[in-house]
Amino acid sequence: MTVLRLPMLTIIAALLFLAAPVAAQQGAGNEADSPRAATGGAQTLEDILARQRGERVDDRFRREAVGDPARAAGIRMQLGTLGGASDAEVFRALRYGGADVTVSAKGHASEIIIQDGGMRWLEWRKGPLREWGGWLLAGMVGLLALFLLLRGPIRIDGGRTGETILRFNALERFGHWLLAGSFILLAISGLITLFGRPLLIPLLGKDAFAPIALASKWVHNNVAWAFMLALVWVFVFWIVHNIPNRADLVWMAKGGGLFVRGSHPPARKFNAGQKIIFWVVVILGLSISASGLSLLFPFEMPMFAKTFEILNATGLPQAVGMGELATELAPHEEMQYAQLWHSIVAFVFIAIIIAHIYLGSIGMEGAFDAMESGEVDRQWAREHHSLWFEEETGEPAHPAHEAPPAAE
Repeated sequence: MTVLRLPMLTIIAALLFLAAPVAAQQGAGNEADSPRAATGGAQTLEDILARQRGERVDDRFRREAVGDPARAAGIRMQLGTLGGASDAEVFRALRYGGADVTVSAKGHASEIIIQDGGMRWLEWRKGPLREWGGWLLAGMVGLLALFLLLRGPIRIDGGRTGETILRFNALERFGHWLLAGSFILLAISGLITLFGRPLLIPLLGKDAFAPIALASKWVHNNVAWAFMLALVWVFVFWIVHNIPNRADLVWMAKGGGLFVRGSHPPARKFNAGQKIIFWVVVILGLSISASGLSLLFPFEMPMFAKTFEILNATGLPQAVGMGELATELAPHEEMQYAQLWHSIVAFVFIAIIIAHIYLGSIGMEGAFDAMESGEVDRQWAREHHSLWFEEETGEPAHPAHEAPPAAE
């Protein structure tokens, strides 16, 4: 019997040994169903690739893994003073804003210790914002240089008469130059702030760049008030002259005479092109002022959570494949969006004003006189603003056989 018992025990032991892995696999069946079972609950290769493609990844496996106070050991037991969260879990809770933080400082957003969205903002600021903005400005300068080469300056076809007519009074010119001067200072100081580190520091060195950066910051923060005042100033003075009318359709149909020599479509005090510039300045000026105020008074004027909520309601983000925009933003995220929007609008604004400066100076003979002395040559007024000339002088701008089509 002893001889028979030994083989039997050996067979039973072997069966138990083989059955153990099967039971373990069945007990872990639910965990095996998890897409992150193979990584122990960490992110997978699919998560990493999806994030690189710009797709949203369900990060609850990390966001919610912040420990559990109920699992904490007793205070007198080994490791009891650590509580129910490891160091990694504590930092994860800080990163996702789930930690119970108590701070001595009571300022805005002082309880936010880690805001990982700042890295996305920084990379966008260092990369696409600088690159695309720089190409936009360079492209505008290149386009205007090509236009000047092919078209040349727009001359006064009838030649100067030596007689002038008042186009802008002193108050109008003051508002214009206050707006122009403040805008130029803001543009230069803003570009120094954005491009100083990659361009000016290698060229000048850190010691030389430091006072320039400090001065740029002071100029940008304080000259902004002059810009906002001037924006209101020119709006009040010129809004009545910038209401669209039929003459603007004729002017636009003929391209403003910019591309054909001798072509001078009728226009009132402001032609269609100038009206477009006026409304662009007003709209972009208001937008850049709003984001600028948000930056001047940090955390006091959040704008983007509400803006994203309105956009989501229109369905525009969903229509272009962006999905719903986040409507719950951390205070720092509000500031980061404000800075990006401020910079984007500024680049577009600068590019448009470069074109405006070109046409108001070397691009058109006699145009600069309007803002220098306020007086323009009568022949220039006849050719470029014939309807306004007739209203001001009561004289016909052109002989009867050359009269432009009637416009209201």
